[in-house]
Amino acid sequence: MRLPRIFRTTAFRLTLLILALFASASLAFLAYIYVATASEATRRTDREIVQEMRSLTGAYDRAGLDAVNQSLIERAASERPFLYLLMGPDGKRISGSIEASPVESFRGDASWTTFSVTDQDAHGRTLKHPARGLQERLKGGEILFVGADVGEDEAYLVKVVRALWGAGGLVLILGLCCGVLVSRNVSRSMAGLAGVLEAVNNGDLGARAPVRNTRDEFDELAQGLNEMLDRLERSMAGHKHAGDAIAHDLRSPLTRLRARLEAAYLDVEAGKADPTQAIEQALEDTDGVLKTFNAVLAIARLQAAGSAPDPVLFDPAELAADISELYEPLCEDKGIDFAAELTKGLQVRANREFMAQALANLLDNAVKYTPAGGAIMLRVRRRSSGEVEFSVTDTGPGVPEEDRARVVERFVRLENSRNQPGAGLGLSLVAAVAEAHGGRIELDEGPGKVGESGPGLRVALILPRAG
Repeated sequence: MRLPRIFRTTAFRLTLLILALFASASLAFLAYIYVATASEATRRTDREIVQEMRSLTGAYDRAGLDAVNQSLIERAASERPFLYLLMGPDGKRISGSIEASPVESFRGDASWTTFSVTDQDAHGRTLKHPARGLQERLKGGEILFVGADVGEDEAYLVKVVRALWGAGGLVLILGLCCGVLVSRNVSRSMAGLAGVLEAVNNGDLGARAPVRNTRDEFDELAQGLNEMLDRLERSMAGHKHAGDAIAHDLRSPLTRLRARLEAAYLDVEAGKADPTQAIEQALEDTDGVLKTFNAVLAIARLQAAGSAPDPVLFDPAELAADISELYEPLCEDKGIDFAAELTKGLQVRANREFMAQALANLLDNAVKYTPAGGAIMLRVRRRSSGEVEFSVTDTGPGVPEEDRARVVERFVRLENSRNQPGAGLGLSLVAAVAEAHGGRIELDEGPGKVGESGPGLRVALILPRAG
């Protein structure tokens, strides 16, 4: 037979264990109290018997047997709680409140004994009480026995034991009830968590554990589980968003690649094209598609995550200097004047790899669209608001003001850039990086007309102050 779930919980089993330990401790405590109380009662009775014995032997030493006999008769007739027996040297009874000595095989030394006395109650029923006594031989050879009825002490001990047993039983019952109540509450809390896990296993990523605002370990567990499910839901949404974005955004590049391959194939078949050149062009187009794929995937992941992963604290001037070393030779080869103004000692908290990619995209666009004889300026500075700004200014054709909001979208290319290679993802990645770091991207007009080119473009990647 299977027990109800509440009796199979860990909390209930711990309750039973604690109750068992408490019962064992209570039993040991009860035994100690009983032994200590009984010993104290026995010692008290023995002291009273010894005092009574010394009183009678003192009377014997002072006035002889008749005085002891007279005193014993008077004491036996009184309401004193003692039992007396005075015997001759031959052991025959002289006087006392009992008929015979309970001491067996008396050899003359002081002897203690425990025995029972018989009495009758008001209804004529025979009762037996426990008693204890001391027997000694007097100097003249007579034998004196003094005892005491310890029935009241035994009755008191019985009452104490019963009270302790009752209290222990009541505590065990209350402990068991509390254990059932605690187990029930724990089971309810765990059932809520188990229900959330079951719902998640069935595909409901929106299920969340209830938080009771009691600030206990179940609330901490529920909050931790909810945070984990939030991250899981964001991650799944990110993967779905990335997949959708890749499927949507790569359709056009793949279509163009297939059209070029088909045209190259037909030209080769007709003898109008070189097969090697066609393969080289196909490889170049494939590399462009892979580059587009990686850019789209990075943008989708950043937008889905909502924040940049693994941010670290670093000096933006050092990062900009490293990127400058890569692009300065390219500018020299193209006849472009390159300069950098980097304010050192600033601090940003960001993902260094993503920031490097964003900065590289800005410089790559500037080099691509700036004609020979133009200029590019890279700056890193702190704004008056405390924000840190990366900016790249060039003397290329620039972006019309009405198109600046649209140019950061994926696969958007303006008419004056159709003759340049690319997929229209450079500024989209920069915007995604800025948003993931809690920053923004700003596009403004450059330095104006320089010769036949201009007015140029200034793109600023602005990050919030660190901390």
